[in-house]
Amino acid sequence: MKKFIKGITTALVMAVMFLGFPGCEQQGPAERAGEQVDEAVEEGGEQLQEGQEQLEDTGEEAAQ
Repeated sequence: MKKFIKGITTALVMAVMFLGFPGCEQQGPAERAGEQVDEAVEEGGEQLQEGQEQLEDTGEEAAQ
């Protein structure tokens, strides 16, 4: 009986995984919005870093 229950449980888990994972590939509006926020934050960070480098270069030139 335990083997039967274990077999049924395994089959159900595999069926859920097989049917459930393709649904994870589709992005909803929240996922797309999150990606856009991530991209905006990355771009902002890059721009801040570039600005900092330019200020450092300007400071070095002024010190000479």
